[in-house]
Amino acid sequence: MDLVLEAADRHLLTPYVYPAGWPEGEPCRQLLSLFVITNLGALALYLLFGTLSYYFIFDHELKKHPQFLENQVSREITYALRSLPWISVPTVALFFAEVRGYSKLYDNIEDSPYGWSGVFLSMLSFLFFTDMGIYWIHRGLHHKLFYKRFHKPHHLWKIATPFASHAFHPVDGFMQSLPYHVYPFLFPLHKVTYLGLYIFVNVWTISIHDGDYRVPRLLRHIINGSAHHTDHHLYFDYNYGQYFTLWDKIGGSYKSPTSFEGKGPHDYLRKLREKDSGASNGVTASKK
Repeated sequence: MDLVLEAADRHLLTPYVYPAGWPEGEPCRQLLSLFVITNLGALALYLLFGTLSYYFIFDHELKKHPQFLENQVSREITYALRSLPWISVPTVALFFAEVRGYSKLYDNIEDSPYGWSGVFLSMLSFLFFTDMGIYWIHRGLHHKLFYKRFHKPHHLWKIATPFASHAFHPVDGFMQSLPYHVYPFLFPLHKVTYLGLYIFVNVWTISIHDGDYRVPRLLRHIINGSAHHTDHHLYFDYNYGQYFTLWDKIGGSYKSPTSFEGKGPHDYLRKLREKDSGASNGVTASKK
């Protein structure tokens, strides 16, 4: 995050926002700047990719599903916009620790003990580490001590849209993001790679709420996609993972998505249309 802060200081904050006498490295200034940057960045990622996904990927036929709520899209967006500033408070504290040099983030490829291969391996380990962390945190949030207070608001959306991706209670949202922030304090990670992964995880979170259940057949039971996460929203006790199905299989919470078996939300809508069509044909025939 210090790369973003440095760029903001150089091009905007120092010449146009803060007094010339306020040093860029002063802690209060850094905290204030990080709070603004974090909120604007999260808002931009959520609204930009959420909107693109909603209009170009999300199947709007799903809005006809009986479990799709009235005014759901506006409710999802409102809930997310109210939660994001609160989620950012502890997030900014961790970003501040990174900026002050307490993490293992590094600037140059030469600083990696394994060069470019180290960068590539760190990307893989980041995905597996965060997937493991999110699985156990997410599963813990389903415990009766925490679910009703913190995680239940996210499960209001049984048939989610991309805008449900960030519609969390603030405690829930921060806890499920914690593995992303903890990783660079435990393992070396290139700063640009970290920023790229941070954007990726936000886009992925949107993608598993987009109602597009297509996954290459060979990866259907490996990648935790929208089909898996839709069943999590519908059936509660399954598919807690973020990217992969590994920990669900280890933890006994894996469920093959109903949409892969012809029993998903789209199939339900199709059968509903067929039933309505059959009923109207019967009425027409009886009139004749």
